[in-house]
Amino acid sequence: MSKAKLDTYLNDRLDWNLLRTFLAIARERSISRAATRLHLTQPAVSQALKRLEDQLGLQLIDRQANPIEITRAGEDVRQIAEEVYGTISRLSQASGDGGHEIAGLVRVAIVSGLDFPDYDAFLGRFHRDYPRIELECQEMRSADVVRSLELRTATLGLSPKRALPKKIAHRLFLRQRYALFCGQYHPLFGKTDVQIADLAGEKFVSFTGDKIGDPLSMLTFFRDEMGLTGPVVGSSSSMWEVRRLIVAGFGIGCLPEHVAQDDVDQGRLQRLPPESGVADVDMHLLWTADRKFSAAEAAFLEALHRFIDARYPEETASGQ
Repeated sequence: MSKAKLDTYLNDRLDWNLLRTFLAIARERSISRAATRLHLTQPAVSQALKRLEDQLGLQLIDRQANPIEITRAGEDVRQIAEEVYGTISRLSQASGDGGHEIAGLVRVAIVSGLDFPDYDAFLGRFHRDYPRIELECQEMRSADVVRSLELRTATLGLSPKRALPKKIAHRLFLRQRYALFCGQYHPLFGKTDVQIADLAGEKFVSFTGDKIGDPLSMLTFFRDEMGLTGPVVGSSSSMWEVRRLIVAGFGIGCLPEHVAQDDVDQGRLQRLPPESGVADVDMHLLWTADRKFSAAEAAFLEALHRFIDARYPEETASGQ
C-alpha cells in the first residue's frame, strides 16, 4: 500500500481507537507500558495492534526486538496517526478548550550539557500553560540529533550546528563560549602566572566529538594553532563526564564558560589562558521544515520561537 493510499485509508476508514493504541505502543516502545498509559489490559492492546495490522495488511512492529522496534511501514502509519491526532487536538482547541486541553507527546533530541536557567524557567511556564503535553527528552550526540530529525523520531533538536541537510531548519538557541580549565588536583591549579606556553605539553581531556567535521572541531583547531600537542588522556561525549575528568585532574580541557562558572566559584576548577576564551560553539534549535506537526508539537515549537525572539530579537530562522 502506497503512503498516499495509506493516508487516505487511515483518515477515512479506520477506527481512531486502533490508531490511538498504536501511537501509544510507538511512543512507549512497549505493549505493557502502552497498556498502562491507556488504562487497558495488555491483551487488549495486543489484540488492537493485531486488528490494525490485519486491516492494513502491514507489519507495524518487530516483536522480536527488545525494546520493540517500529517497522518502516509502522513509521509511516505513526506519522499519519500523529497528524490525525493533531487535527483532533486543534479542533478541540478551536472549540474553546484552550491550551489546557491540548495533549500529546513532544520528543526533544538534545546534546549533553545544556545548562540554561532561562530555558528551565521557560519549561516551567510551558508546563503550566499546557499541562497535558508530555515532553520526552533524549540525550545524544549532535550527529544523532540530526539523524533523529531526519528519521522523524524526534520533533526538534537542541545541538551545536553542523552541516545540515536542506530540510532541517535552524536558529540560534544559546550563545556559549568555551574556555580552558584545569581541576583542583592538577599541578597548575592555584598558579596565578600561567601562560599559553606553559600548556604546551599538558595532557588533555576532550570530547569524543572534538574531531574534524564535528561542531566541536574548532576546539581541535585551537589546540593545533596554540601548539597544545599533549596527549588526550580522557574523553567522553557527555559534557558532565568531561567536566568530571577535568575536575579530577586527568588533564586540562575545554568547557562552556557558563557551565564551569559554579565550579570556578566553588574552587573546583581554575580558568586558564587565553582570557578571551577558546571558541564560540553556539547551541541551535533544529527542526524539520516540511514536517506536519501535531497540536502539541506546534504549541511547543511556537512557544520556543517566542522564547528565542525575546532573547535574541536580531536573530531569524534559517532553512525554512
